[in-house]
Amino acid sequence: MTPLQLSRLVADAAAEKKARDIERIDIRERTTMADYFVICEGDTDRQVRAISDAITAAAEAKGIRPFHVAGYADGSWVVLDYSSVIVHVFLPGERAYYDLETLWRSPAMREVRSRRSAKERVPATTSRRRAAGR
Repeated sequence: MTPLQLSRLVADAAAEKKARDIERIDIRERTTMADYFVICEGDTDRQVRAISDAITAAAEAKGIRPFHVAGYADGSWVVLDYSSVIVHVFLPGERAYYDLETLWRSPAMREVRSRRSAKERVPATTSRRRAAGR
């Protein structure tokens, strides 16, 4: 199974357990650590563990086992290391705090998002000033 296929399998397994905001990030050009990150979140520590269990079961059904699992007992941030694919299953607060998506996306993607955010903020600021009579 290729890393891309594994990342899709993992994302599908997470979706089956109602994981939210599933993102697959291609990190091949940024590091040799892995090819993909799959990042998602669950609402509770139980759901985070259930998502992790579903991912592990789906991969094991294809004969693939994680090399390492971290954070399972705590359930706030579980990492499943499949060597070429690293899976992060977060609680929402931890995901927002560590913000791996921003850290690992390509600089071009961050620049596009920054420009879009800046453009979106300008009208809001302008209309607030107009509303305040400035």
